[in-house]
Amino acid sequence: MISGNPSTADAARTELRREVARFQAPVLGDSLSQLGSSFGGFVAVWAAMYVLSGSSFWLALVLAPLAAGFLVRIFIIQHDCGHHAFFRSRRANDLVGTACSLLTLTPYPSWRRQHAGHHGVWNDLDRRQSGADIYSSCLTVAEYTSLGPWTRRWYRFTRHPLVANVLLPPLVFILLYRLPFDMPRSWRRERLMVHATTLALATAIGGLGMLLGFGRLAAVQVPITVLAAIAGVWLFSVQHRGDRTVWARHEAWDATSAALRSSTYLRLPKILQWFTGNIGFHHVHHLNPRVPNYRLQACHERIEDRCDVVPRLSFRDGLRALRLSLWDEKRARMVTFREAAAQRHA
Repeated sequence: MISGNPSTADAARTELRREVARFQAPVLGDSLSQLGSSFGGFVAVWAAMYVLSGSSFWLALVLAPLAAGFLVRIFIIQHDCGHHAFFRSRRANDLVGTACSLLTLTPYPSWRRQHAGHHGVWNDLDRRQSGADIYSSCLTVAEYTSLGPWTRRWYRFTRHPLVANVLLPPLVFILLYRLPFDMPRSWRRERLMVHATTLALATAIGGLGMLLGFGRLAAVQVPITVLAAIAGVWLFSVQHRGDRTVWARHEAWDATSAALRSSTYLRLPKILQWFTGNIGFHHVHHLNPRVPNYRLQACHERIEDRCDVVPRLSFRDGLRALRLSLWDEKRARMVTFREAAAQRHA
């Protein structure tokens, strides 16, 4: 996907990756500080919500978006741990990642392995069937139009922004992650840890419910989980969408070009950038997943002059991008279902 003289392009890729690699070493103080602010902030807001829920559910609900923001930040820490990017020690990454999973409801070993698969196939049209790329997977316009009427309607329904990004995310985190339904039987450790995580969550919920009351616990926890799930799925799905985002056939795909052209730079307001752990610098993350989230911005600023091809999205662009569901190979761009239908009838 990088054009020009092959030797020059290879040299450019090597130099870019060498530059990014300078930022991949974790900084212990920054990691510990982020742990403290994220877990501390979440526990403080959660406790305040519980206290308020004793007098007014609606007062407690006002704080739910703030608690969800801290939970998204904890998920980003888990994500970094999955890439062994948060600490130098693999064991420390795995311990902290597992601790995060008890709040995010996301089994750490299985999510880590599935997400690693995503980093090998994102926006590669010929490797979509691996089952790993759950964030940006889509059909081409030709594939969509070749479907039968009912299959096409079902596909369109499940990709509707309200279904895919509002209704389904809470179900994924609350229900689907409780069972290893989508994992090969050869993933024995990952399947076991799904059950272990579910058991640990059931024990924690049972204990807290008996201590604090199941009704008040649900009134506090459910809104937080629902909002965090919606925000988290939006963040990771929109980072590979946009009218300038590129899909490529495998022979034309390479990881460096795909990081720059098939991942986005989501420019969020500073407060949202903080809560989302700088994941908007997604092109940098795909250039080198070992760069800790708190170093992504500095890395981007270092290589910004070589990132002019990166699709850039504002917060509003990111919301609009949810409508882009198909890859049009003829026009080399992502399109909406309406645009695909208009092209079919033209």
